[in-house]
Amino acid sequence: MAHEISSMAFTGATPWHGLGNHLSEQQPIQIWLKEAGMDWTIEQSDVLFNADNSALHIRPYADSKVLFRSDSLAPLSVVSNRYKVVQPHEVLNFYKDLVSVGGFELETAGVLKGGRKLWALAKTGQEAKIKGNDRIKAYLLLATSCDGTLCTTAQFTSVRVVCNNTLQMATRDSNGAVKVPHSTKFDPRQVKEALGIGFVNWESFMTNLKQLSQRTVSPQEADSFIRTVLNEPEFTEENVQGSKMFQTVNSLYQGKGMGSELSSASGTAWGLVNAMTEYVDHHRRARNQDNRLDSAWFGQGALLKQKAFNQALTLLH
Repeated sequence: MAHEISSMAFTGATPWHGLGNHLSEQQPIQIWLKEAGMDWTIEQSDVLFNADNSALHIRPYADSKVLFRSDSLAPLSVVSNRYKVVQPHEVLNFYKDLVSVGGFELETAGVLKGGRKLWALAKTGQEAKIKGNDRIKAYLLLATSCDGTLCTTAQFTSVRVVCNNTLQMATRDSNGAVKVPHSTKFDPRQVKEALGIGFVNWESFMTNLKQLSQRTVSPQEADSFIRTVLNEPEFTEENVQGSKMFQTVNSLYQGKGMGSELSSASGTAWGLVNAMTEYVDHHRRARNQDNRLDSAWFGQGALLKQKAFNQALTLLH
């Protein structure tokens, strides 16, 4: 189906979702717009309806508008007249000064759901080791939608290098995200000012990850953790093994997951978090990679990863 087609661009190694056009580093915004499939605008038109089934009697509906792509004229959504649109070029231009002055580097950007979701991801330059060779890099994600499913959201995200698992950089006191509803005009300057606290949270976030890597867990604690996050019932004689989902996450934790053999992850709370994030990012059932990425960053998958992280933090007490 055409409306499910994604278009993306990336630099460096192929990203975990395996989608996109490869670019050499430090390309100008105009190249990114073209290669990421974002070189179009969101246009709007009146909503019209036929008021007479037996004849052609077209009337406007004044309270809403239709949003559509300028290149293909494909409809995107019907929204309220108060809905403030964020254009594809605004998503990429958000990073312009961060790249030129702040040392950020655009790594991947693109379109999901045929244009209904737009996003870009940039490396912040921050990186740290949890333990041994287990490294974490910090990224800044900006995403928006034009169908009411997502506020314009800027959030710090971590990527585990060994497996490309993604996890929102949340702490006990902050979820690391700034959200702008579409009833409000998107102001990049204000968003960047609000995000400033995220750089402070990086230290707190990494402290949590290091503590999780040092917290060993018993087999019983591991089973309980996975069941709690997945809302699995207690084991019974009839259901000794648990669901297929439980079995997959458990096997990733027990040694089949990428980086599960590292000392930071083997038998630790950090290993449990990564088993869950790997399951969401790489193994959870999805109709296609477009849907998988959408879920892992913005949907049920993202909520599941956050639930796993929050549950792991309870093991530190």
